[in-house]
Amino acid sequence: MKIGVLGSGLMGKEAARDLVVSEGVTAVGLADIDIDRAQKVCDQLNSTKLTAYQVNASDEQDLANYMRQFDVIINALFYSFNEIVAKIAIQVGVSSIDLGGHIGHMTDKVLAMQEDAKAAGVTLIPDLGVAPGMINILSGHGAGKLDKLKSIKLYVGGIPVKPEPPLEYNHVFSMEGVLDHYTDPSLIIRNGIKQEIASLTEVERIHFEKFGPLEAFHTSGGTSTLSLSYPDLETLEYKTIRYPGHAEKFRLLVDLNLTRMDYEVEVNNQKINPREVLLKVLDPIVELGEKDDAVLLRVSVAGEKDGLPATYDYEMTTYKDRETQVTAMARATANTISAVAQMIGNGTISKKGVYPPEKIVPGKTYMDEMAKRGVNIIETENVEKSGVRI
Repeated sequence: MKIGVLGSGLMGKEAARDLVVSEGVTAVGLADIDIDRAQKVCDQLNSTKLTAYQVNASDEQDLANYMRQFDVIINALFYSFNEIVAKIAIQVGVSSIDLGGHIGHMTDKVLAMQEDAKAAGVTLIPDLGVAPGMINILSGHGAGKLDKLKSIKLYVGGIPVKPEPPLEYNHVFSMEGVLDHYTDPSLIIRNGIKQEIASLTEVERIHFEKFGPLEAFHTSGGTSTLSLSYPDLETLEYKTIRYPGHAEKFRLLVDLNLTRMDYEVEVNNQKINPREVLLKVLDPIVELGEKDDAVLLRVSVAGEKDGLPATYDYEMTTYKDRETQVTAMARATANTISAVAQMIGNGTISKKGVYPPEKIVPGKTYMDEMAKRGVNIIETENVEKSGVRI
């Protein structure tokens, strides 16, 4: 199969790294508006399967000419390109998947193309990162084992292995995106009622082996398409994992209006947006650099099986690859999107149309594929039988 990657940034590069060592992949394209950047990645990965292309994703014709050469497209561009890439995929008859982006209802716009994608005979899957992405696939896998689904609780965090003050945090994707997740309201379902709740709230203690006490709190975007896929849920919530005290520190920044996009102050007769200043100040403090990161994930899916309470839990801890220097977040994210692209290419996923990950990606196959890549997801089954939990 031939797979084309759009974007030679971190996630595009790491997806290409996985694709070139995968047996069923015969050719990989790596496209960027800056051909030198794409070529540099190709030189680093040093594979005869890999070719650099210069593509302007804002130019529909340029995009179409590139995309039609492949069986599947991995869109690793900024989320604002997701709609145009999905549209061109349908136009040229090529399946396409992306890393998601719920800001500005981008994923909703892709999901709305269902009929057109079906008619074109292509498969489109948005939201294929970690959160959303991996958590959706695991939620769908657990839900499929239950007769009745009642609750989905999600916990995910990308954190430094050795935290340093003052924030004990290093960002593994755009700090601007982090602030969006901290400031936009979080969608939850509680007692069967869909509602919004302030982010950085309802802090709870959570434990992961080797990390000791951590905290988890609501952030936006994480529940993704799950409330649409499972409208009868009694409980749905997504919380971000950090070291203790993190939420309180960022809550103060939010309360001081330092994270708002629509706010300006006058300094020396100049209008200044405090958020822009904050991002500049934070950059050197939260830069991951050469430090080790980890991705922690826990998905708990609960309901009934054979008339009795049952829960399926999924847990993962992934670390930076010291040999390749690939961050834990890049490993978890890029391997997810690469594995699913290959499932479409080899026919494991054959449904046509637009589907969220929880409705189309086979969970067991996905977990097996991730394990091959050193990303191990552990499943625990708790089913009550005659009042005894086993």
